[in-house]
Amino acid sequence: MTDQQHPITPPPELVEQWIEQCLTSRQLAAMAFQAGADAELEACCEWLDFQKLAKHERMVPYLRAIRRPKPPSLKEQALAVIENSAICDHLSPEHAAILRRALEQLDD
Repeated sequence: MTDQQHPITPPPELVEQWIEQCLTSRQLAAMAFQAGADAELEACCEWLDFQKLAKHERMVPYLRAIRRPKPPSLKEQALAVIENSAICDHLSPEHAAILRRALEQLDD
């Protein structure tokens, strides 16, 4: 490897912090991949803004939102579990319906 760093290489301090957290090599790779992807997205957003290519005021926020969607809420995850359980016959249709109605009444 060369001494010259690529622009989206995580800073050494961040890598050391990850190592100190005793992450597995899989976790370390995932965090590095995410950090690089986030840095690339931010560079693209800054470039669009700098080049005045983001004509619509919501273009950059929309790009961020579409490329980094929020994870499903706990309610959405629970509804998906119910749906999957009902499909696999782990829940009776009646029990699935009761749980679904209860969850749908909750705020997100």
